[in-house]
Amino acid sequence: MMLHCHCRDCQQSSGGPFSSFVIVPADAFKLLQGSLRFHASPSEMGGRNRRGFCVECGSPIQSRPDSAPQIVAIRSASLDDPSWFKPQVDVWTSDAHPWDQMNPALPKFAKYPAFGD
Repeated sequence: MMLHCHCRDCQQSSGGPFSSFVIVPADAFKLLQGSLRFHASPSEMGGRNRRGFCVECGSPIQSRPDSAPQIVAIRSASLDDPSWFKPQVDVWTSDAHPWDQMNPALPKFAKYPAFGD
């Protein structure tokens, strides 16, 4: 799944109106080089959302929600080639700013969509 998240946590951590993610199964994700430092913030789904940043440059790389341990959300801008990112959905539109020009063709969720188990 590829999505834009408009929640306040994503707005604050990105410095923009939303963050863009590629959602993958946790067991399919492997960091090939470097290491990450994590910052945790409360999640409305329960537990914490653990955001991983590059220890060298501080770039945001991934998020791992405690409430959905089966997934990893990879920041699309951190990909070597982000040009293949094609958003499929907007989530947390309840927190979107009125000036945020969302694509009207994308499905919208006020909060989270269901992430399969």
